[in-house]
Amino acid sequence: MRIGILGSGLMGGKLGTIFARAGHEVVFSYSHSKAKLERLAREAGSGARAGTPADAAKDADALLLAVHWSRVDDVLKKASDLAGKVIISCSLPMNADDTGLVVAHKSSGAEKLAKKIPKARVVSAFSTVPSEVLFSVFERAGSGRREAGNGKRPSLVYCGENARAKKVAAQLISDVGFEPVDAGPLRIARYTEPFALLVAQLAYEGDRGPALAYRFEWFEERD
Repeated sequence: MRIGILGSGLMGGKLGTIFARAGHEVVFSYSHSKAKLERLAREAGSGARAGTPADAAKDADALLLAVHWSRVDDVLKKASDLAGKVIISCSLPMNADDTGLVVAHKSSGAEKLAKKIPKARVVSAFSTVPSEVLFSVFERAGSGRREAGNGKRPSLVYCGENARAKKVAAQLISDVGFEPVDAGPLRIARYTEPFALLVAQLAYEGDRGPALAYRFEWFEERD
């Protein structure tokens, strides 16, 4: 797939690099520093390059939106026509000092985003794990190793309305090394976004470090 990365921070940089190393064509975009984008592309490998948000969106099979909530309108404007595009968003609707959600309970950032770009196909994914765990999960999956116990990959929830867009998101989640867990329609982001803050609390305020993932397990009832 060709994947455009809208945002060059920790999530955009790391996920873009992993997508490229997994065999996808990646365009990094949206940074104050062109040199940073070029460095990200160089370090990601031969399948990556730097460009503008419009470059990233052109002919893309999917776009990863990975910017602070305060920058969403700006990057969408610079990406230009997003009609029909699959937009995978890991951008949480955080306030200016990142202490809380500015959209919650009766709606979600993902739903607000979908209203901003009604002709696009929005999926909420990747916001529920810290960036610090991404390379470890990818490397573990590539080596064939598994967590102790039942041998499953860590889980990663996603939600959205469009079946094709969700299939694309699930493939990318799997490519990174997670087990995709379809949580349902986009309104479920009202629950996954606060859950992301719980994960962040454990990762950044706990005493075991930020390289944290989670796994859901289903147990069959027995007579």
